[in-house]
Amino acid sequence: MPPSENTASVLPERSKLTVMQRIVRNGNYSMKKLQLGLIVGLSDDPQQSFEYVHDVDVPTCQLSCVAEYAVENLDPEQVLKASEATGVAISSCFLLFEGQKYNLADGPDTMGLVAPAHQQRRLRLAKEFSDLVREMGVNSITCHVGFIPDDPRDSRYIQFIEVMKEVAEYCGENDQIFCFETGQELPSTLLRAMHDVNTGNLYINLDPANLILYGMANPLDAIEIFGEYVRGMHAKDGVWPNRNESLGLETPLGEGKVNFGLLLPRLKAKGFSGPVTIEREIRGPQQRVDILKAKKFLDPYL
Repeated sequence: MPPSENTASVLPERSKLTVMQRIVRNGNYSMKKLQLGLIVGLSDDPQQSFEYVHDVDVPTCQLSCVAEYAVENLDPEQVLKASEATGVAISSCFLLFEGQKYNLADGPDTMGLVAPAHQQRRLRLAKEFSDLVREMGVNSITCHVGFIPDDPRDSRYIQFIEVMKEVAEYCGENDQIFCFETGQELPSTLLRAMHDVNTGNLYINLDPANLILYGMANPLDAIEIFGEYVRGMHAKDGVWPNRNESLGLETPLGEGKVNFGLLLPRLKAKGFSGPVTIEREIRGPQQRVDILKAKKFLDPYL
């Protein structure tokens, strides 16, 4: 239908259009509302973990698991029953390892699959974890792989690529994708590493707050580099580290430096279809309060 003669009088001026409105008008914006999720730790009683998600009325979760605990104690059938009983779907299983230090000072030698002293043991654990996730019928594993060196000639980088290729190929055999949790490396370094591993099942779980907390990138710039690879996302907020801090400070959603009003529509324009998984890294009653506030804050952008 051609526009009416009065169209110009009812449309906002281009300079006043929001980013979201421009994307919609250009036909690149999915009108389907994104689902919410919540990251939750696996407890001794999986039912308790899933009920926590259900009680805040969130339909999906990322299930956070420490590999050393999971391979000895996780019962995939029990986890599946808890998921089905509560109606909470598992979007991805988040792989953690014992002994990791989440900061700029100690992280390079302790985090993920990059740290040389832990590589071989964690390679074995990652494969065992992948088998458990397959038994749960989940096709996605997410992980902080560590502080990937920027220089591709660095021996740590070369060694990591070999180990990561072995992990990714194993996940592929289990019909799984592997998602890199962002933050501990430059976006360009992460994208190069994915291309160097080149197994065809590597994607990204965007944690925009981590990019800020580790001082690596503005999240809006990061998605221009790797946005089309984003398959998962953490809704988390924070502020930049100062010169004397080994990590920035996490904040409640909307109180930090992540601009979700710009970030989410741009992600959708890159093809992201959710879920948006809320993460609040505190304990106690305030965590639930902040999660409920986060749901309300995110709703206009989904």
